[in-house]
Amino acid sequence: MSTALAPSTAAQAGATPLVRIRDLHVTFATRERTVHALNGVDLDLAAGEVLCILGESGSGKSVTLRALLRILPRFARISGRIEVAGRDVMAMGARELADFRGAQAAMVFQEPMTALDPVFTIGRQIAEVVERHEGASRAQAEARALELLELVQIPSAKRRLSAYPHELSGGLRQRAMIAVALACRPKLLLADEPTTALDATVQIQVLLLLRELQQKLGMGVIFVTHDLGVAGEIADRVAVMYAGKVVEEGPVGPFMAGPLHPYPRGLLASTVHGHMRGRKLQTIPGAPPALSTPPVACSFAPRCPLAEPACEAAPPPMVEAGAGRRARCIKMLPA
Repeated sequence: MSTALAPSTAAQAGATPLVRIRDLHVTFATRERTVHALNGVDLDLAAGEVLCILGESGSGKSVTLRALLRILPRFARISGRIEVAGRDVMAMGARELADFRGAQAAMVFQEPMTALDPVFTIGRQIAEVVERHEGASRAQAEARALELLELVQIPSAKRRLSAYPHELSGGLRQRAMIAVALACRPKLLLADEPTTALDATVQIQVLLLLRELQQKLGMGVIFVTHDLGVAGEIADRVAVMYAGKVVEEGPVGPFMAGPLHPYPRGLLASTVHGHMRGRKLQTIPGAPPALSTPPVACSFAPRCPLAEPACEAAPPPMVEAGAGRRARCIKMLPA
């Protein structure tokens, strides 16, 4: 990818947090075992800002998004504090949550073929959201659906209203799902790896579209990805997760220039670039810890090239590094 996107002005201005997450814990308890998926996540998102959450599979990225909307399975246990636009999401009842989802916060899922209903047309699925949350008539909702398909730049938008999901290409299905998410102009958009299944050309088109819509509508966006190139294109800030915790957070430019924590340094070093022809690709040895028995000290220590005995003694604190940057590593503590 080569098209750089400008950072949002709201992020630069340091707007009041739209999202505030504090000490978020999520465990999945089954008869066989208990998995500690999130282990004390703290995150903020300003209105009009794009935050990218990075990390390997199983690090807790998608669980964080689902916890924000309270759409975790019944056997999940969740604790901590989640506020969106000043509202306590953890205190919401079933009816409040139903009103909150779609109207205040919406989600673009990774695979549109499973997120979109195969037995309803694209136009009906968009219109239904408008009818439910805005009390619009069927005619008004269908007119709004056409506007939304045009907004997400679907060609022949009027004809696509009557199309079913299987009749659209992967890129058009992803745009249709974005239209569903934007139906009621939410303040917060959550995107769970929405470009993973797309080829490179369509991927950059969807990224540019998301950034354009975010700036036009003034939304806050939390974008989950494992692709550093995607984060570099769309993010204002980056949060890196490992073993259910945020290990580094900061503005995207300084982060890409030089991460503070050994884990994101390893991620950058193991990413293929165009000028690397003929050079051996670096890797991070080992594997993430099993979260059924989360480590009591630094979770990255067994894989870290800089680890020392103190890393195995106690969990490292999150250390502020100035300019909005922070990292969870004892190497950053004063001597």
